[in-house]
Amino acid sequence: MSFIQYPMMFEPILKDRIWGGEKLHTVLGKQQISDSIGESWEISNVPENVSLVSNGGYKGQSLEELIKTYPEDILGSYIVSTFGYQFPLLFKFLDAKEDLSIQLHPNDKLARERHNSLGKTEMWYVMQADPGARVVVDFKEGVTQEDYLQHLHTKTLPAILNEIPVKKGDAFFIQTGTVHAIGGGVLLAEIQQTSDITYRVYDWDRVDSEGQTRELHVDLALEAINYE
Repeated sequence: MSFIQYPMMFEPILKDRIWGGEKLHTVLGKQQISDSIGESWEISNVPENVSLVSNGGYKGQSLEELIKTYPEDILGSYIVSTFGYQFPLLFKFLDAKEDLSIQLHPNDKLARERHNSLGKTEMWYVMQADPGARVVVDFKEGVTQEDYLQHLHTKTLPAILNEIPVKKGDAFFIQTGTVHAIGGGVLLAEIQQTSDITYRVYDWDRVDSEGQTRELHVDLALEAINYE
């Protein structure tokens, strides 16, 4: 059977997050599954989070099924030869009502060795930002691993982070190994490699409704951080 070409749309995969808000519903019209929707995965082939077609002849079929059946029609011959039957990008919208954790992502080599996954380079496009909103991208100049560990131990990590005020239309390219965080009040679109590997190193001493802190990945992050 030959592949039927048409503009394919996908069901969004909504993610409730401790830092999420309501803008994905109020601004982008996504279903309001809670008051803290943090992410809407628009096109994903991440295991257990695979997008389903929402329109046309392939409605209800998964992106994974379509790639297996029509690999070169969906991906092109170069992508198939490079990544196999893996859609190499993940498209998201994120609403940060509160600050995300200070985090980073491993490169392809580390991610492959540790998680059998791609690394996670990502790009942000700011769609809306409240007054005073900012993002964290990288350390301030001259920070060493020793500086980082000292501030992590004393819970003063924000003092050595590079904070950048943001407005609608700003864009950022976040390479693997770069410490970063989306600040509260920012709605953005994200294009990233197909990976869900995140190393959290600081979460603002935040607890959930049951008084529990989220898992940190300080040891895993040590080898992955880029101080340059």
